[in-house]
Amino acid sequence: MERQYYLPHSPIDFYFRQSPRDFVVDEIPLYPFSGEGEHLVLHVRKKNLSTWQMIDIFSNHLGIKGRDIGYAGLKDKNAQTKQYISLPRKFESVLENFEYEGIKILDKTYHNNKIRVGHLKGNRFFIRLKKVNPTAAVKIQEALKMIKQYGMPNYFGFQRFGLDGENYKKGEAILAGSLKERNKKLAQFYVNAYQSYLFNGWLARRIQISKLVESFNTEQLSGHINLPIEELKVMKAQKHPFKLIHGDVMMHYPYGKIFHYESDEEVERFNKRDISFTGLLSGKRATRSVGLAETIERDYDAITSGIDGARRYGWIFPEEIEGEYKENDAWFELHFTLPKGCYATVLIEEIAKREIQTDETQE
Repeated sequence: MERQYYLPHSPIDFYFRQSPRDFVVDEIPLYPFSGEGEHLVLHVRKKNLSTWQMIDIFSNHLGIKGRDIGYAGLKDKNAQTKQYISLPRKFESVLENFEYEGIKILDKTYHNNKIRVGHLKGNRFFIRLKKVNPTAAVKIQEALKMIKQYGMPNYFGFQRFGLDGENYKKGEAILAGSLKERNKKLAQFYVNAYQSYLFNGWLARRIQISKLVESFNTEQLSGHINLPIEELKVMKAQKHPFKLIHGDVMMHYPYGKIFHYESDEEVERFNKRDISFTGLLSGKRATRSVGLAETIERDYDAITSGIDGARRYGWIFPEEIEGEYKENDAWFELHFTLPKGCYATVLIEEIAKREIQTDETQE
């Protein structure tokens, strides 16, 4: 299904391409490092290198295996990014003569444990949009106001799907047994891409339904949406642009336990950002929607074996959003913070109301 955007404006024309000058990411740790322990923690800045490439460079310099180096998350390649990595403290002296173009060690400290994947709070972004005229700048500011007020869909970004956007097809084939991939890490990546593809399709469908509910009365909707008229009336009364459906799997925000949407109280808690709804990463042992919400989710629940499933926030609330228009340069500069696992390019695409063309892949 094609991407659905919830903002009401028409597409905005501007130029954006990831580069170290125009795309800057600063990782926010999940917790303060203790300052002592057997693990050396490096705050590293890299340019035009993927996280995997950077880890390979450090492992070759230190003479250790890549798995001995801890990291919290993958960072974009065509960008300037800052993140934390950990390695055994006994190799600290070997780093004294470390030099590599595109990598700079900004600071170091110590910690009791190795940094693990997911051990980050989020990321702070700086993004520069170019060729922005005054009319487009006004529309961008209005879009940012709505995102500040309501949040945004938590789609997986294009980085998840490869340059041709079709990695998910390989994942589907691997699960079906029609494709063999000897590289287990790559096979996992393809299967995860298929999970992401199903998630994005479900989220697009739910946003499409929400927009229909916003635009038509309940009598008109009954011919387009296969839900009871009583449910459509409840959805119509919801103030948020995204309409919850009874049986949705909710989760405390920005983290916490999951539960099903059953009462009107959950709608108000969603409006207050205390909770958010989640989408299914199809697979084994994942909590499913129930009731009316399940009738829609089941169309995107295609994986029952071969990989564990999970839930992912379907809607997130970016923080510290700032925007400044520099008319002389025709630039619009953005600063914002996203939770871990969320894509800055999705926010840009929501503003643009179109796909962003770029050669960026996450490696």
